[in-house]
Amino acid sequence: MTTIIKADFTRQKKNRQAGSEVRPAPVYQLKISLAFSNPLIWRRIQVPGDITLTRLHVILQLCMGWSDLHTHRFLIGKVFYAPSENSGIWAKTGERCESEYTLVALENDMKWCFTYIYDFGDGWEHEIELEESLPAGKGGSHPVLLHGEQACPPENVGGIPGYEEFLNIINNPHHQHHQRIAAWYGDDRFDPEYFDMAAINKGLKRL
Repeated sequence: MTTIIKADFTRQKKNRQAGSEVRPAPVYQLKISLAFSNPLIWRRIQVPGDITLTRLHVILQLCMGWSDLHTHRFLIGKVFYAPSENSGIWAKTGERCESEYTLVALENDMKWCFTYIYDFGDGWEHEIELEESLPAGKGGSHPVLLHGEQACPPENVGGIPGYEEFLNIINNPHHQHHQRIAAWYGDDRFDPEYFDMAAINKGLKRL
């Protein structure tokens, strides 16, 4: 006689679902470096892994010192991620909507290539390195700036070459173009080494 064994597949399904619960996202430590800057302009931050690229864009703007006056893109792995207002060209360019992707979903691609491009005219290219992935709870509940060096260049200064020329002129009152550049910038001095980490962290807490 054949013995029929009744299995409780419902219980197995419930067990699989319980075992596949979404784990808390890690905290990522990122180093952001402004490409081709010398001395290197860089920031080290920690951010929750469940934030979207849109949120990361806001954090990068604040930490670097930009004013969010221009367009931007992320290049992660082999894919470009763009703001939602550019959805009309996604089908043509292959770009994806940055607001639909979190860091944790892109972790593997971030390890291979992670670039943030701001202001296509000046061409500010930020190289982002995933330095560490910390277990949830090990980092803060909000983004934090850990360290960094050098001031952010002024907006619309003309990329790295323009910034180098700007520094040569703005801090030299005897330069023939000093007054013109000072009027454009709104000050007659610029400290390339200064950035206010405390003020930035206060801003991050308000996000």
